[in-house]
Amino acid sequence: MIRLAVLDDWQGVARSIVSWQPLEGRAEIVFFDGAFESEDDAALALAPFDIVLAMRERTAFPATLIDRLPRLKMIALTGARSWTLDAAACTARGIVVSRTGGERAVSATAELALGLLLAAARAIPLADASMRDGRFQQGVPAGVILEGRTLGVIGLGKIGSRVARYGQALGMEVLAWSQNMTEEAAAAAGAKRVERDELLARSDAVTLHVVLSERTRGILGARELALMKPGAVLVNTSRGPLVDEAALIDALREERIVAGLDVFDREPLPADHPLRTLPGAVLTPHQGYGVREVYAQFFAESVENVVAFLDGKPARLLNPEVLGRTG
Repeated sequence: MIRLAVLDDWQGVARSIVSWQPLEGRAEIVFFDGAFESEDDAALALAPFDIVLAMRERTAFPATLIDRLPRLKMIALTGARSWTLDAAACTARGIVVSRTGGERAVSATAELALGLLLAAARAIPLADASMRDGRFQQGVPAGVILEGRTLGVIGLGKIGSRVARYGQALGMEVLAWSQNMTEEAAAAAGAKRVERDELLARSDAVTLHVVLSERTRGILGARELALMKPGAVLVNTSRGPLVDEAALIDALREERIVAGLDVFDREPLPADHPLRTLPGAVLTPHQGYGVREVYAQFFAESVENVVAFLDGKPARLLNPEVLGRTG
């Protein structure tokens, strides 16, 4: 029987959020609720499986890992893309890669970005910890009002445009920048296009909404973080490597800025990571898309994709060129 591995079910929702009945009698399903410690770990655990259902980018699938999985015939990816999956290596091996939709992830991530902005601006996690520790306002820094201040949005795609509207609803002036943004595109989202350095220098809060690529990796480094206003808020719900991690830790340690972070260079974030000890950082565990509505779509469409593959009719292909290589 075909063996199917459902990976990285960190919140324990996969079994119950959809019906797996369409695969009964056709596949043995094994759920993994923890992260692999290393590529060697992943290779050993996944070697017996024919199909892997991968939760976006939680487990990386570089060519080096793909080459160590001799039985692998299909990767059912949740979401539309993954910067940690080598699709070309899959195609070369004749491995089908399917994808899913995830339209509700736009709302989910934008809402979390707003939540992190508010939590960082008002030190909500510290206030909560103070209350639970038997104190009241002691040790909780005074916050700031966002109305009348400036929000800088880096990237005005679906999520960034929505966050820009949230800023307007709060009564904030909204500035925007990305490498290919036009003044017209910014205006359509209710923002004013400015150059990156001006955005960083003028904004009281900066939120990142660009796709990770070689062009955008490290788009905010030590120089850029130094341009930000003292006490400004940095929100990142996009990808950790957009920001130079060492420079970010220095800025937080020196209390030059505060931050709301949902994404990190390494995930899960190691238990001894310095970000965990910095009071100026509000941390969430990459839960931007981690809502029931999104998971329901991810897993339901993944089950459909696996059934279609088993029926010899692969659907929603991320690498359609593979069809000429499978047989």
